[in-house]
Amino acid sequence: MPHHDLVIIGSGSGNSLLTPELDGLDVAIVEAGTFGGTCLNVGCIPTKMFVVPADRVVEADDAARLGVAFPAPEVDWPGIRDRIFGRIDPISAAGQAYRRTQDDVTVYAARAWFTGDRRLSLSTGEQLTADRVVVASGSRPLGLPVLGLEEAEPARGLHTSDTVMRLDALPPRMVIIGGGFVACEMAHVFSALGVTVTVVQRGPALLRHHEVEVYSRYTEVAQRRHDVRLSTTPTSAEHLDGVWHIELDGPEGPASVEAEVVLLAVGRRPNTDLLAPAAGGLACRDDGRLVVDAEQRTTAPGVWALGDICSEHQLKHVANQGSRIVAHNVAVDAGRLPGPPRKDDGRPVPHAVFGHPQVASFGPTAEELHDAGVAFVSATQSFGDVAYGWALEDTTGLLTVHADPAGRVLAAHAIGPHSSTLIQPLIQAATFGQHAHDVARGQYWIHPALSEVVENALLGLPL
Repeated sequence: MPHHDLVIIGSGSGNSLLTPELDGLDVAIVEAGTFGGTCLNVGCIPTKMFVVPADRVVEADDAARLGVAFPAPEVDWPGIRDRIFGRIDPISAAGQAYRRTQDDVTVYAARAWFTGDRRLSLSTGEQLTADRVVVASGSRPLGLPVLGLEEAEPARGLHTSDTVMRLDALPPRMVIIGGGFVACEMAHVFSALGVTVTVVQRGPALLRHHEVEVYSRYTEVAQRRHDVRLSTTPTSAEHLDGVWHIELDGPEGPASVEAEVVLLAVGRRPNTDLLAPAAGGLACRDDGRLVVDAEQRTTAPGVWALGDICSEHQLKHVANQGSRIVAHNVAVDAGRLPGPPRKDDGRPVPHAVFGHPQVASFGPTAEELHDAGVAFVSATQSFGDVAYGWALEDTTGLLTVHADPAGRVLAAHAIGPHSSTLIQPLIQAATFGQHAHDVARGQYWIHPALSEVVENALLGLPL
């Protein structure tokens, strides 16, 4: 039975653990899927590479407001798809090949589950033991507990985000079930590229967990671009002659929709159910995530976890931070670095939705602050009221900032062009405890850049 100094389950952010401080340890990486994890292969990176050409189409269509007209776009779907995966697939293959060339690293192409204290069984029939184990095996898309939609069937046109980006051809019609970031980004991509998109959302709005003005504006824009069915749930689905027939229950009673492709974008679940965690002494939360402390330690000695398997934030930058913490703490545990261990410092966690328009956010909404009884002040700046917003003729964008009465930034919520970039100075201000007016007046802001939205929002706080 092979024994290793360190076993890493998962090759996404877990693959980043092998810092120079761990050189010389006997390491195993166990990966059941494509090497490199979700972000590289089926998540952040390919989706944004699809978003960019979609943005170009929508921007060209919108340019008529500025006095410029373009002919209808010619979309080369195989060219777009193959350009993207022609770059990504070699990265994944090269990453695995590199690890296999390292003398102290063993790569197991298998699924792993616990059978005891730092004891693992592999789907290849092998058994492993280790001094230390890091669980970084991520999450996977959910199916829908509705007859006909229980789990993905790509061969029949029933997809999740794991498979929909590799379609052989664009379908005439697509139904997207869900109203979160995956649904919104994929609706943007496929509708821009010429697919007739219907979005079916059980809630009353898209991106419902955002600030009310943000999700309301995003929903309004989406309703102009797609057929958006709000407060609607699928009740059954049937695939006949290459077409999905989906029965719906909505505000006006029963309805139906048809499409050649269906995308299930109803959330993700951590892969803990595949790990037999209890056998290894690992406790789980009610939602299936592994329990970890501030040092990313699980409830089992010598076992750490990071990323979607344990975090409430299914975000690559959060997984990367977890990887840095775990890499340091494993090195301390192995005697490669002096203590103390590192801890999660509770820094603000931002996220973005790369639909059209972009959405970006961190921190609580006004409703959440009210419910928590937190004293705060707010300011909202419209993109269209700064000089570059005039140039864009922007009518949708806004930035809302919440701060405590002492001037410390608590949260920011944005919708509009480049929101994912514009929000970064506010993340910095909140992380380092900078006073909002110091940030606004303690530096130059390029005029007439769109970043004046941030400056004006900070100055607008009644402090």
